[in-house]
Amino acid sequence: MLKATLRSIAGHRARLAMTGLAVILGVALMAGTLVLTDTLGRTFNQLFEDAFAGTDTVVRSSDVVENAFGGEERAPLDASLLAIVRDTPGVAAAEGEAFGFAQLVTADGDRIGNPGGGPPSFGRNWLTTEGLNPFVITEGAPPTSSTDVVIDRGSADRGEVAVGDTITVLTTAEPRQFTVSGIATFGEVDSPGGATVSLYDLATAQELFATPGTFATIAAVAGPGITQEELATAIGLRLPDGVEAITGAQQTEENQTAIGQALGFFTTFLLVFAVIALVVGAFIIYNTFSIVLAQRTRELALLRAVGASRRQVLTSVLAEAAVVGVVASAIGMGLGIAAAVGLRALLGATGVDVPSTALVVTGGTVATAIATGTLITLVAAVIPARQAARIPPIAALRDVATEPRGVPVWRVASGLAVLALGAAGIAVGLLGNGPSPLAAVGAGALGVFLGVAILGPTFARPVTRLLAWPLPRLRGITGTLARENASRNPRRTATTAAALMIGVALVGFIAVFAASARASIDRIIDDSFTGDLIIDSGQFVEGGFGPQLADEVAGVPGVAATTGVRLVSALLADGPGLFTGLNTATAGRVIDPQVASGRFDTLGADEVAISEQVATEEGLRVGDTLEVSLVTGPRTLTVVGTYDNRQLLGDYVVDTALANEATPNSFDIQVWVALEPGVTPADVEAGVASVAAPWPNAEVQDLTEFKEAQGAQFNQLLALVYALLGLAIVIALVGIANTLALSVYERTRELGLMRAVGMSRAQLRATIRWESVLIAIFGAVLGVAIGVVFGWAMITALASEGLGELAIPVVTLAIVVVLAGIAGVVAALLPARRAARLDVLAAITSE
Repeated sequence: MLKATLRSIAGHRARLAMTGLAVILGVALMAGTLVLTDTLGRTFNQLFEDAFAGTDTVVRSSDVVENAFGGEERAPLDASLLAIVRDTPGVAAAEGEAFGFAQLVTADGDRIGNPGGGPPSFGRNWLTTEGLNPFVITEGAPPTSSTDVVIDRGSADRGEVAVGDTITVLTTAEPRQFTVSGIATFGEVDSPGGATVSLYDLATAQELFATPGTFATIAAVAGPGITQEELATAIGLRLPDGVEAITGAQQTEENQTAIGQALGFFTTFLLVFAVIALVVGAFIIYNTFSIVLAQRTRELALLRAVGASRRQVLTSVLAEAAVVGVVASAIGMGLGIAAAVGLRALLGATGVDVPSTALVVTGGTVATAIATGTLITLVAAVIPARQAARIPPIAALRDVATEPRGVPVWRVASGLAVLALGAAGIAVGLLGNGPSPLAAVGAGALGVFLGVAILGPTFARPVTRLLAWPLPRLRGITGTLARENASRNPRRTATTAAALMIGVALVGFIAVFAASARASIDRIIDDSFTGDLIIDSGQFVEGGFGPQLADEVAGVPGVAATTGVRLVSALLADGPGLFTGLNTATAGRVIDPQVASGRFDTLGADEVAISEQVATEEGLRVGDTLEVSLVTGPRTLTVVGTYDNRQLLGDYVVDTALANEATPNSFDIQVWVALEPGVTPADVEAGVASVAAPWPNAEVQDLTEFKEAQGAQFNQLLALVYALLGLAIVIALVGIANTLALSVYERTRELGLMRAVGMSRAQLRATIRWESVLIAIFGAVLGVAIGVVFGWAMITALASEGLGELAIPVVTLAIVVVLAGIAGVVAALLPARRAARLDVLAAITSE
């Protein structure tokens, strides 16, 4: 049996190579992602170890608030603590550190970096103690005056900035101009993780980023013979409550963890698409082995006739699958290394500076990639192998052997059961009866997809015949034959189309979700925004404008009211929370909060308004108190009102008076503007733009422009998702081409007879192409249908979050189906060409 297996593999190299191509592509993306992850992890770990090797102890506040974005915010330190640290026995040197958000703007008005959608932008003081400062001057000199700034080399290259140039820095204060005195690297790289960094003398940094008389942290260097642990312990004993001392190693580990978490989303994002590609490949492997084994019915039956047991046949087929899986996975692993180079370039294009070090290929990555590809191949081949093992020896007497074309009862029953379970999961999620509605909807959508995939053969024939009804009239005999070929083996058609269905379903879901999200945002703005202009910073997590901008805009003639919008991190009883800070004395003139009870206007510094949903969930009423922890310490807030407009305002609203106390040096991410009656946006837009001009990140927009800008953000995400889903669709098209090629081989005699009775080569090629188009459109139509259902379910489940406006992008989905048909033509080119070149006499006499 071993010899028979090896000969079978050698005799079907081309078929198995086509099967392995699907595995190769999926494994390549997975391996590339794993290699890149290992490379980034080791590189940045070493980078932080080297950069902070001279820091032995870090003093910081122990009052920390984890924000809603996964980061941490700490209270500032009193500057008097620096003297205590320096006087501690064993301290050789210590310096205070002040840092915060700072965005650089070139003389041409171009912003460097994109902290709203990429690596952060921050500023800090230049440390003069050797060993504490991870930055190394490569050009120019350190900052020595209040007008000097040093910037990282990565930012200098991106902004084409040189020593001596003037650059504008955006902080919470008024935009301020500095002269670039030097350019520095972070250790051996141009910038830390692609961040934009600016460095100032201590007094200037404190003025820009810290409350007067405070530091963010204090860094210390140990004297000879003192370990980090000993120094941290000695300093910690002298610190007041609310302040802690940690070792430099602990700080390094925290930095390494933070950069790992920052890059973790990117890694997970890519791995999801790698898994999708492998799942698509599994359908192709299953289909290919089913067809190939059906064509080898006589061969396998002869093996059974001469004494081979069912177990031996099963083992032989699985051995073939294992060889395909191992070889294809190994090739995919090799291509994955090249893919890692491309993914690293992709990271660089998004602004993440990855040091040019050798790629890290670990044994674990190699084993994981090869094992995953091989396992998926084996699992996909199990059912065809079991079917092959059941072939009776009598089948060797048949003249022609083909795969069964009926749909067994068990398949229909199991398909209906899975479909019912999926529908039930969606219903549970939509009705909100489970602990996690979104998870229930997602699981239900997966069940619906699997149910449709299982039931595919039951409706493949009627659907393909329906899709093909105009072909006989448009293409004559070639259209008729294409229709019959696509519908006569529904199991094969459905399985081939299922691979394409996955990719198209995901594309359809993303398209529906994005269109619905845009429509929901438009509805929220139309229904609840009573203002006329929005000044948008393009930031969300950090950065924005100084709070003074809202007051300055309020003085523009024709402006009735303004409010800045800022975000305040807080720790609630059930975890991190986010407060929206507004000027509540004027906010009611700009937006409609939809007050449900109590009041919303002119909140005090110890008052909060909450959404009606939170009030219901937490059992809170007007007059109750809410215990929260802010960066500045614990606070008791009184609930004075509830509102329904949580889509625009979030769950908690506080006044800017509290926001200023809770987050000193905070930014407004937006300014909302309402105009006097009879004044149009065009009347005041120039005046508002003039006031906002010192802030290069300020975009003055009317409501229509603002809605378009929000939609543009979805378009960027869609482009990336579609590009990655393209790999799955390419693999699916390889599967269609593979199926057609095997079908041509299977129907060699039939094709020869058609050529013998007068069919031309062009007609034969057209028949194969139209058959491919029908399979592709069948998969695309199913995929679009599932994608729309999934999108509708998700949007409905997120209705409480404000995304309840369903919008189906009919034109986009129609284009997807048309592109699938065109792709079907491309997939059929080689099989059609091979069919047309068949020797008529040889084809007629073939078995």
